[in-house]
Amino acid sequence: MYLNEFLLVALVHLLAVMSPGPDFAVVIRNSVGAGRQAGLLTAAGVGSGILLHVGYSLLGIGLIVSQSVWLFNLLKWLAAAYLLYIGIRALRAKPQLLPDGHTPPLAMAPGKAFINGFITNGLNPKATLFFLSLFTVVINPQTPLAIQAGYGLYLALATAAWFCLVALLFSHHSVRRGFARLGHWFDRLMGAILVGLGLHLALSEWLRR
Repeated sequence: MYLNEFLLVALVHLLAVMSPGPDFAVVIRNSVGAGRQAGLLTAAGVGSGILLHVGYSLLGIGLIVSQSVWLFNLLKWLAAAYLLYIGIRALRAKPQLLPDGHTPPLAMAPGKAFINGFITNGLNPKATLFFLSLFTVVINPQTPLAIQAGYGLYLALATAAWFCLVALLFSHHSVRRGFARLGHWFDRLMGAILVGLGLHLALSEWLRR
């Protein structure tokens, strides 16, 4: 009975999750710099962040946040600050070569990798608006709450699965070896991208004027 609605939700989500953004940049950076485990844990963190958006959308809190200018701006500035923080840290990367001339992997604790993904997704105000639209426009309000929660669980798992694929690709030995030639320059490039995303997010209201 709800198959058509689910397929529509899945399609809209697929188009959204595949578009480049902060989640994509963080997963790639951790996968290339710190290896497969860090990349997969970052992907799991991103997927868990989806559950946060689904939870407050089902509770109606997302609507409150979107209609409160100061709450929405607070969320936006927190997200921008976090992206700037990790971006600036990446920009400060310095070359550290092993005796054979290769760049060693970054040391990243499992918890830190997971938190990177969770916070990057959980604080993203664009995700707030996306899930608010999804649960108010695409999904019929008359759909039972249990079914909607099932959609949400699928969205979290599908997001984690997609970024796990990204992590597996960019943490592959041959791919990492290719990026290793750039060494700290790749880290600085990803840092510049994250800083740019953070600035764009922080200044989005001013840029629209």
